[in-house]
Amino acid sequence: MTAAITILALLFVAFIALGVYATVKAVGAAKRGVDRTITQARRTVEDTTLRAKSFGQPGVAGELAQLRIALRTSMRATQDALHAGVAEDSSLAESVGLFRRLSAHGLELDEELKRLEREPDRATVAGLLPQLRERTQRITHSADSLRWAARDRARQFADDDLDALNAQIDIEAGALRHWTVEERPGTSQGQGAGAARGRDAGVEWPEPAAAGGGNSSTADESWGGPAREEAPQAITAPDPHLRTKYPWQKSARPETTN
Repeated sequence: MTAAITILALLFVAFIALGVYATVKAVGAAKRGVDRTITQARRTVEDTTLRAKSFGQPGVAGELAQLRIALRTSMRATQDALHAGVAEDSSLAESVGLFRRLSAHGLELDEELKRLEREPDRATVAGLLPQLRERTQRITHSADSLRWAARDRARQFADDDLDALNAQIDIEAGALRHWTVEERPGTSQGQGAGAARGRDAGVEWPEPAAAGGGNSSTADESWGGPAREEAPQAITAPDPHLRTKYPWQKSARPETTN
């Protein structure tokens, strides 16, 4: 009895622990989802604000906004391309590592550009613009190189797979058409042999009946066909009423003598 109670108590504690663990995991997943949603919304608002500044504010503020937009767009596109490609091609793991190192420089530059947007000394910021522009171009060029290299690699793999598939299809198509090479030369011989077998077996087209009730064997022999025996006449006499007579079948009347 004591053992049964102990087992039940352990099961109860296990179920409670499992429920607490599942609740913690669900809350954590929900929290991460909310954080991603908030981050995405903040990023969208910030990108919209930067685009508005780049078009609406001339001078230093507008150029800083343009640099931030170019930097963020390039880095985000490269990140998406590498993360999508590494799931199918594990050799891109090294490229992902290089991009992480590049992202550190990109984030540092983005923060610096963001601070300079609030800088009141516009003359000093204007003097830093050539250097900031060069750094932005170097980072975006590296990010673009990684992104296009990953895309070219994926496209090359797709082309190689397509070439291999085309070769296999050509081989299969040739195997399906092997009868055109093996059986076509003997087709006429096979047909001739079949016709000869048909003649040997006595398969013939029926000949039309001769008019006037003549001897059918003579008509067959005149056209080069085999002679056929006359069919035996019936024992009973033919009915004269059923016999069809034609004018040219009537016998001539005997001439009367005076």
